[in-house]
Amino acid sequence: MASSSPEASGPDQPGSPANPATSAPVSIVPGLWRRMACWLYEGMLLFAVVFVSGWLFSTLGQMRDAMDSRRHLLQAFLFVVFGVYFVWFWTKGQTLAMKTWNIRIVDAHGQPVSQRRALARYLLSWVWFLPPLAAIAPFKLSGGESTVLIFGWVAIWALLARFHPDRQFWHDAWAGTRLITSKPMSRR
Repeated sequence: MASSSPEASGPDQPGSPANPATSAPVSIVPGLWRRMACWLYEGMLLFAVVFVSGWLFSTLGQMRDAMDSRRHLLQAFLFVVFGVYFVWFWTKGQTLAMKTWNIRIVDAHGQPVSQRRALARYLLSWVWFLPPLAAIAPFKLSGGESTVLIFGWVAIWALLARFHPDRQFWHDAWAGTRLITSKPMSRR
C-alpha cells in the first residue's frame, strides 16, 4: 500500500521513475518537524563546542573581554571549528543530533557524502543565518528585533523546503545531498 503522506512521497519511492528497481531500499525523507527538532538539538550541542573552542581561543590569545579587537579572529576561528565539526560528522553519515532523531545524510545517489560535498553543504547551510545577519548589520536593531528577524527567516527558510520536489532543504539540493530516515549507524 503506498503512503499518501508528503514525507513519504518522492523519487526514491518504489515504482517511481527515479527508482525503477523495486528491490532497492526505500529512503524516506524525514518530516519537517523532525528535521527542525534535530536542528535545534544540534544547536544545543554546538553550545558546548562554542564554549570549549571560545575558551581555548580566549585563553591562548589572552583575551580579557568580549570587546577585544581580536573578536573577529575568534569568529573566524569558530567558523572553521564548526566547519571541521560538520564535515567530519557528515562524512561519517550522522552527527550526534542526527543519530538521536534517526536522520542520515547521503549524496543524491544514496552514497556516503564526500568531504568536498560536506564542505559545500556546510558553506551553503549558512543561508540559514547570513540573510538576516546582513539585514541586521546596517540598522543597529535591538536584541528583540534581531531575534524576531532571525527566527522569522529560519521559519520561512524551513517552510520553503515544502516547495522542493523531494521536500529537502534547498541548501541540500544545491550541495547534492539529501537527508533520509535512518537508524543510528553502528561504530566501525
